[in-house]
Amino acid sequence: MTVRPLHVVVGTGPVGLSVVRELRVREHAVRVVNRRGVAEVHADVEVVAADVTDHDAARRACDGAAVVYNCTNAPYTDWPTAFPPIWEGVLAGAAAADAVLVCADNVYCYGAVDGPVTEDLPWDADSRKGRTRAEMARRVLDAHDAGVVRAAIGRASDFYGPGVHDSVVGERVFGNLLQGRKAEVLGDPDKPHTYTYVEDFGRALVTLGSDERAWGEVWHVPSPPTLSTREFVELVAEAIGVEPRMRVAPGWLLRLAGVVSPTMRELAELRYEFEEPFVVSHEKFAATFDVEPTTHRAAIDETVAWYRSRDVTATV
Repeated sequence: MTVRPLHVVVGTGPVGLSVVRELRVREHAVRVVNRRGVAEVHADVEVVAADVTDHDAARRACDGAAVVYNCTNAPYTDWPTAFPPIWEGVLAGAAAADAVLVCADNVYCYGAVDGPVTEDLPWDADSRKGRTRAEMARRVLDAHDAGVVRAAIGRASDFYGPGVHDSVVGERVFGNLLQGRKAEVLGDPDKPHTYTYVEDFGRALVTLGSDERAWGEVWHVPSPPTLSTREFVELVAEAIGVEPRMRVAPGWLLRLAGVVSPTMRELAELRYEFEEPFVVSHEKFAATFDVEPTTHRAAIDETVAWYRSRDVTATV
């Protein structure tokens, strides 16, 4: 009887579940970990409840793992205080299991840049969330360099796809257009902006966990060719069969809303991503691994189908 290596996915949001789907395609044994011990996964996936900020609980949850995927999240307004302890716990769990650690990250750490966003840029963001992301990533890579754990970090741009609600192109675009409302977008919709398909994100993270060439480094995961936000919304509207109507929230409106809304205040500090060209390069990944991104058209079709199936289920 062949014993399949155990892959542990910590976090069952859209990214974590995309990793689970890819692991099942590759016929790996899978355990998912979240606080409640409840997840919408296939029956052959083990589900474990753990608060990974408790390092003993994290070690138990990761016991026996060959690879641990950190796909955790924290309340958007509480990142500086809530997020680092979560990453520390997952790091402790992976290290205790002598497992490879793969962390799902974003590109906030770079801040505003002039030109393509590449892995060799300095991590000198002046936003609270950007500094938090940089701090956590440095901690993981320092642990790798010290021999505490073998680790890789996969970074994606703003993502969309099945299960994605809170992205800037989640409910605001797909949900609104499907409900006959205008898509809500940020900044200048005619500036190019890289959007990542969440299933590509999951596949890329599994690739990083399975190939030692990835370890000790940061990788931008594959994304389809960059479009403007307007072009992206037009593709979504075409897939749904509606007019591509949009409501644009300019930077000054975000700043004004931030006076009374903590969430809007957090979004306002990232407005540079949508007011200027924001093109995230994955050339390093493409030159190393044989992984191609899904086209926007195919990814949008799959996302629309998921939103429609969700809405049908909700009305039954």
